[in-house]
Amino acid sequence: MLTTSAPAHLSALLRKALGSRWEYATDGDHLEIRHRDRGSPYHPPRRTPTWPEFLAMIEKAFAAQGVPRAPCLPLRWGRETELTISAVQALDPLLKDGRPVTHRRSFLPQPVVRFTGQRDADGMLRDGFLTSFVNVSRVEPIQDIVEYATVLDEWLTILSRLGMHARHISVHGRLTVWRRREVEGTTLRFRHADLPLGDIVLLWNATNPARIAVDLGTALERLAWARSRQPWPDLIFGPWARTAPRKVLDALRTATLLLGNGITPAPRGAGSITRRVLATVPADHSPFGFSTVIRAHHEFWSAVTALRVAWPETTRVLETELGVQR
Repeated sequence: MLTTSAPAHLSALLRKALGSRWEYATDGDHLEIRHRDRGSPYHPPRRTPTWPEFLAMIEKAFAAQGVPRAPCLPLRWGRETELTISAVQALDPLLKDGRPVTHRRSFLPQPVVRFTGQRDADGMLRDGFLTSFVNVSRVEPIQDIVEYATVLDEWLTILSRLGMHARHISVHGRLTVWRRREVEGTTLRFRHADLPLGDIVLLWNATNPARIAVDLGTALERLAWARSRQPWPDLIFGPWARTAPRKVLDALRTATLLLGNGITPAPRGAGSITRRVLATVPADHSPFGFSTVIRAHHEFWSAVTALRVAWPETTRVLETELGVQR
């Protein structure tokens, strides 16, 4: 059974799982893991794959580790949050209720909406952050913390298959236990060269520590950014990167996901989030309508999950909410 002393054993378990190619440094409860051959500059691949190609590459890399893809959670969550904000919600029955079941497990590329992205002094989202993105995750119930170390080792192999080799990866974090209501855990973060990528979290039910799981998470968009090293706006917004303020582009991208899932503007509930997002888009910003950009965003989200609402209807509802005259 897991106890709060488990993080103290993680360093030794990681050493065993990752092998002698890695160097380990501790300072109090802080752990830093770096490759012994670090220091060489990173050179991005010459070709940047399309979004569907990149997602297929990730899926294939997970499958090579024996980790199949799971279907997406519904975007409309309606439990503790109106929307799905993280793939880890797939583990709620196990971690929050202490039941031996999950909503999903395995490799889960999950569209999410959250308003917690880092912003600059003017309130603009910083590079690497979006209101809506694809939470590329591996969510798994495990039997013991040895499996946690194995998941990290397999993730390093996956990154290597994507062109982000181990010598450019580092892992760091505090070997302490945090608690959020029914769940306890400990978190290690990983980065590619100088760019934070995501984290791997050991989680368990606070009252039934035998209910234990791992949540490894990053974002599809951030992975592509790390791999390609393209300017963030160009990577995410393509030809529209300089046609509007970033907050407007981010809102249109998010609204497309929401409306494509049938979450129409409303005064309350999930629909109020759609209305909140669209409130940042000036109706006169695109005098000829928004159909072209909405279609492009719709294609992006459709590569990840099946959208209920086709792009023409998504555009119509969006323009009606904005009061666009056609």
